[in-house]
Amino acid sequence: MKEIQKDRFIVSVKVGPKGQITVPVEARRMFDIKEGDTLMVMGDRARGGVALLKADEFYKLMGGAFGDGGDRT
Repeated sequence: MKEIQKDRFIVSVKVGPKGQITVPVEARRMFDIKEGDTLMVMGDRARGGVALLKADEFYKLMGGAFGDGGDRT
């Protein structure tokens, strides 16, 4: 792991034979990701990137787009 700041890091992961990755322990700790949590996978072909976000945080960010303030908990 390469720590850039106390709230940022860079780490590489390998894609396994079934297309799976392991979320590094640093990320699980930082974002309080626990077994059974749901993550949103977002991709941008033009930028060549994929991002992960906890589903509850995604819904909060979406806010009014769902007509209920985005609260899915």
